[in-house]
Amino acid sequence: MTAPAPLRAALDELLGDARLVAETLPGTDLALWLIDAANMDREFSPDETRRILDEPPYWCFCWASGLVLARWLAARPEWVRGKRVLDFGAGSGVAAIAAAKAGAAHVVACDLDPLALEACRANAALNGVTLDYSADFFAEADRFDLILVADVLYDRANLPLLDHFLSRGRQALVADSRVRDFQHPLYRRLDRLEACTWPDLAEPAEFRTVSLYHARREALPA
Repeated sequence: MTAPAPLRAALDELLGDARLVAETLPGTDLALWLIDAANMDREFSPDETRRILDEPPYWCFCWASGLVLARWLAARPEWVRGKRVLDFGAGSGVAAIAAAKAGAAHVVACDLDPLALEACRANAALNGVTLDYSADFFAEADRFDLILVADVLYDRANLPLLDHFLSRGRQALVADSRVRDFQHPLYRRLDRLEACTWPDLAEPAEFRTVSLYHARREALPA
């Protein structure tokens, strides 16, 4: 099986010797096109490091929060079964694909990055599910039952998005390992779970604990 050409070309431009492999995520029945872990075992040149920092290929990793969210939905399909779902900042599409496999009626993978949407398409095909795609969250109508969010709060400037999620969906489910115990009147923590980014980047232990937060729009003040 060969990775889609646009994804291969994008990765080649960053790391000429890198390759994508279709890999099943640990603790799931989901497969994604991911960067081969062997490509991470060498030292990068200064130019490669610059390119990676300028345009990180985040779409070819399954980050810890996305993995936790996928496992959560597989174990609790009632969260998405028969519902309209949007995966915000979809990246590889792992949460969107998990929602589709758990029985969601309609799933939109939303990401600003065209390469991320290309990865979502490829990964959806790999898992035999159908998704729709959006490059602009704010162009979407207020029509979703649930907004899924994973690994978006790594930049604290994104915290105001917590309010915006509820402008397009009746509920939001947010997985995050970067902001510890964020305070928001509408969000409550459901759980703390352990996972690592895949392939494993040997991130600090603190980033392997993922918190799941839930908000319901009906809780908004009148």
